[in-house]
Amino acid sequence: MKLLDNEEASSSKNVDEVKVAINTPLICGLPDDISLLCLARVPRTYHSVLRAVSKRWRDLVSSKEWLHYRRKHKLDETWIYALCRDKLDHVCCYVLDPTSSRKSWKLIHGLPPHIVRRKGMGFEALGNKLFLLGGCGWSEDATDEVYAYNASSNSWVQAASLSTARCYFACEVMDEKLYAIGGIGSNSSDPHSWDTFDPRINGWSSHRDPNIIPEIEDSIVMDGKIYIRCGKSPVTPHVYAVVYEPSSGTWQHAEADMVSGWRGPAVVVDGILFVLDQSSGTRLMMWHKQTREWIPVGKLSPLRTRPPCQLVAVGKSIYIIGKELSTVVVDVGDIENTGRLMVGSSIPKLVSDYNVISCKCLSI
Repeated sequence: MKLLDNEEASSSKNVDEVKVAINTPLICGLPDDISLLCLARVPRTYHSVLRAVSKRWRDLVSSKEWLHYRRKHKLDETWIYALCRDKLDHVCCYVLDPTSSRKSWKLIHGLPPHIVRRKGMGFEALGNKLFLLGGCGWSEDATDEVYAYNASSNSWVQAASLSTARCYFACEVMDEKLYAIGGIGSNSSDPHSWDTFDPRINGWSSHRDPNIIPEIEDSIVMDGKIYIRCGKSPVTPHVYAVVYEPSSGTWQHAEADMVSGWRGPAVVVDGILFVLDQSSGTRLMMWHKQTREWIPVGKLSPLRTRPPCQLVAVGKSIYIIGKELSTVVVDVGDIENTGRLMVGSSIPKLVSDYNVISCKCLSI
């Protein structure tokens, strides 16, 4: 009977502690809405310090309310995340704060150990989370597993599985939904399919279109549509690409003149498509929609860019990220008016021999 009393007392104490934590103001003497107004203005680099103050602060910084408030009031800050592979063939993830006075790439710890040797994984950002999707290995067929990194709480968790097992596929975000498109699957998978993740229901839905082919090399979102660059066409030696029309829910062949110059990693800045052509040196190209032609923007030193590279955009700056995470920042904000390429700065490479697989931006 005494043991039961002790258990009841302990349970009652825990309930009381929870009530106290809920009723305790974020900042003593201030209403919570005023406290949020103050705390939300703390730079993102110090959010880990805020999380360590108290349970209420930790829960706030990791909440959707925090994310929505900072975005609504234009307080959110964009960091760059790079998925890399080291010389031991292990996957790792690094993060860069572009606003830091001491710009340097930092390793993100806690990646689930059993996926570090997988290849062909999808990598995408949605909300305050990074997603690692699917993939395969030399002794492992394509998987439907998905892992999410919560950038607010700095933690990895297993997320809702794909509808279809996939490897070497395209990932994009459009209209607050995550798309996993094409690629190689298991024997029972359909290579002409795509899956859509809706965070509101925390689930995937599966779709099919014969215009999707497995050999996918790159993808972008432009003008509210998803473009997929595939391998060479089975009929002609030209670059083959398809575009997703949300209004009809179908995939169509993309315009041949635009696709003809899409021969490298691509990024869209203010609706303008830029491509890094690495076939002969390192040259940045721009697709001019009005004249429907590719225009050379500028040539970059291969010693600075260290190809093969990936591209990502923050505001009007393109970050060209190459081997060993060497990074060159290019300002294209006034490129259409001046026609000049402005190289803003460069970020030193790391000592380790990394190949960059994919880069994404995430704002909090």
